[in-house]
Amino acid sequence: VAHGHRRGADKISELLHWCEDAGVEVVTLWMLSTDNLDRDPAEVGELLEIIAGAVDSIAASGRCLRVMGALDLLPEPVAARLRAAERRVQGRPGLQVNVAIGYGGRHEITDAVRALLRERAAAGQSIEEVAAEIGVDDITDHLYTRGQPDPDLVIRTSGEQRLSGFLLWQSVHSEYYFCEVYWPDFRRVDFLRALRDYAQRERRLGR
Repeated sequence: VAHGHRRGADKISELLHWCEDAGVEVVTLWMLSTDNLDRDPAEVGELLEIIAGAVDSIAASGRCLRVMGALDLLPEPVAARLRAAERRVQGRPGLQVNVAIGYGGRHEITDAVRALLRERAAAGQSIEEVAAEIGVDDITDHLYTRGQPDPDLVIRTSGEQRLSGFLLWQSVHSEYYFCEVYWPDFRRVDFLRALRDYAQRERRLGR
């Protein structure tokens, strides 16, 4: 299992180069879900070490990095290492790389609503006042991806055809591409096929 995780981590650098060549401005990598944390503790510990190393490598490449997820669910040394990597490259120009670690779409929306309510309570608003004026944009502004555009394209590898809770709020108008190959075997040609397929679609954005 650990060998597969390492091969998956090794694929990240290639993908980021492909994204830069294609003019992609923001890419989000789902590295660990909240559900994954329920796996065998030994496997989770090894996986977290592999993920932290991959995040360090992204930071070392100089790309701008955002760590998104419920880091409070991770061991504190791992969470601190991830935050430190994020700080080292904060505000860098070029490709924006989001790494979703300890991430679940429902968890993200719950965190956003909690943050919004705390903010409004600190401003002295009552729950009735907040309920009367809260809107879609208010929640969007408190998501892990705040300040970023919604994803145009979501690529799901491994032949799975389900969302699994990835960017539930943000992907309402995203296009999906399902690829049969497993992530460690994902090739440049698979990436380009996904982009070509996306380019041929007519996007109505719900209209």
